[in-house]
Amino acid sequence: MALTRGFELDIPIGRISGLRSGEPGAPRVLALHGWLDNAASFVPLAAEFERTGLHGIDLVAPDLPGHGRSAHLPPGADYSFAGAVHSVLDIADALGWERFALLGHSMGAGIASLVAAGCPHRVERLLAIEALGALPEAPENTARRLRDAVAATRALPGKRLRVFPDIEPAVRARMHANGLGEASARLLVERGMRAVQGDGAAGGYEWSSDPRLTLPTMVRMTEAQVRNLIAGIECPARVIYADPPQPYLPEPLRSEHAALLPHGERVMLPGGHHLHMEDPRAVAAAIGDFFLRQAHPDP
Repeated sequence: MALTRGFELDIPIGRISGLRSGEPGAPRVLALHGWLDNAASFVPLAAEFERTGLHGIDLVAPDLPGHGRSAHLPPGADYSFAGAVHSVLDIADALGWERFALLGHSMGAGIASLVAAGCPHRVERLLAIEALGALPEAPENTARRLRDAVAATRALPGKRLRVFPDIEPAVRARMHANGLGEASARLLVERGMRAVQGDGAAGGYEWSSDPRLTLPTMVRMTEAQVRNLIAGIECPARVIYADPPQPYLPEPLRSEHAALLPHGERVMLPGGHHLHMEDPRAVAAAIGDFFLRQAHPDP
């Protein structure tokens, strides 16, 4: 079951790379990683599925556009949840999947929520880890957010990516930024960096992710829109939240959001934001046979 099989496929924005496990004919699960992560985010969880015998799924974890080893969006385009929805559907189309389940972490869980709400006839189940719907914005902050995003976007061409002499400083940086253990950080870094040539004999490594991913979102939904979106997710859904909560999605707000799911349930587990990597055993137990309950996919 371990995510050791690499794959590539082409969608309208370019080539998508990722990791895959399982066999055709098993329940189909598309796994969407978090912001600035990549497909390796799900390696520990897939290994735990195999260890516990919960491996009867066809698990596909793509590097989302701009992440890992996948293509970046073309010049002039910007990354948005709306665009990501179509990328996910394009990936499913390229796989030949008409219906499938979604497993998402953080940003990936937010994108998965939009796909489930916007295309209910294609999504059988939703398992969201550490996010649901979108991050809301107060209406009175709309103009300020827009101005900040425009300024950051116009300034981006003048910035240079940091080049690391080897991947070890990058591993330490991810450990510090996300509170990750070394093993988890290394998984993400090894898939999320590329070698670069220096001016002379010296070279190094830089992040392979698109720098445009670091730009502020220009427009966000209001709280009322987020609630309406979540209430529109018709498929069976399960949300796994880490305790303590992240500052940007506090209690009781996140539990209120989960309660809006028409056919949903909420699970709380002790841990940090990347608990699916740091404590995959507990997360796998919380998932249980959730994906195996779906109807057998069409041939």
